[in-house]
Amino acid sequence: MKATLLKRKSKGDFLFDLMNYTFLTIGMLLILYPLFFVLIASVSDPNAIYAGDVWLYPKGLTLDGYQRIFNDSAIWIGYANSLLYAIAGTAISVTLTLFAAYPLSRKDFIGRNVFMWFFMLTMFFGGGLIPTYLLIKDLGMINTIWALVIPGAAGVFNIIIVRTFFQSTIPDEMREAAFIDGCSNTKFFLQIVIPLSKPIIAVMVLFHVVGFWNGFFDALIYLSDQAKYPLQLILRNILVQNQVNSSMMVDVESYAAKLRVTELIKYGVIIVASLPLLVLYPFLQRYFVQGVMIGSIKG
Repeated sequence: MKATLLKRKSKGDFLFDLMNYTFLTIGMLLILYPLFFVLIASVSDPNAIYAGDVWLYPKGLTLDGYQRIFNDSAIWIGYANSLLYAIAGTAISVTLTLFAAYPLSRKDFIGRNVFMWFFMLTMFFGGGLIPTYLLIKDLGMINTIWALVIPGAAGVFNIIIVRTFFQSTIPDEMREAAFIDGCSNTKFFLQIVIPLSKPIIAVMVLFHVVGFWNGFFDALIYLSDQAKYPLQLILRNILVQNQVNSSMMVDVESYAAKLRVTELIKYGVIIVASLPLLVLYPFLQRYFVQGVMIGSIKG
């Protein structure tokens, strides 16, 4: 069968497939190589990195950077904070998104277009950083977890995607049949709509987990207590300002040695910070394409 299909392909089709595979392979390498380089650099001798000798495999293999990272309490505190912010923020955001999208998807909801218009208005106009900061301050959320998870909890773009998914996946006939059997709106939403919406819920979870895990700007603005810093803010301080915790350098004396150790720690922290998302994505990947395609094209 395969041989027959291959024989039917014209030279133009073969050339087109060859170009596709070539460009996709080049694109894949361009995307994967930076992460691969960071990985091999995190276990290589910093002198070899400075000399440009590290580009395909590690040289001067060492785990000193990882040992210093895992022995530093600030890294573990940042890890715990990031997990807390990601879990709490994702739970709040996904819940609000589902609760907002479902009524907006119902044709019998009077005034849904008016509500949708107000939601979409926020996509084009915002108060700005200073008014937002003053609002967060007046609400007493400065230096708390709520400053990171509440202000951006409901994203209009995500609400539109989930609303479209509900419109294209949950037919009116199913709702009418459930109501005839005595099902209430709440019961229909919890027992029928939610179980049928696993793909889009998985997509929303992935979107929000990635957003909260990678976010550092809100923490930079609203947090002053270092014990509440997320991992990404600690990573930013290491990468941008070379602020490495002194506990990682207790046995390093010379300035040149400190620079080499700092280089190892930079690459190591990037890998440590990226690892949870790399582990999470394969479990949600099968839902990802399905949920996004249904939620953004149909309807």
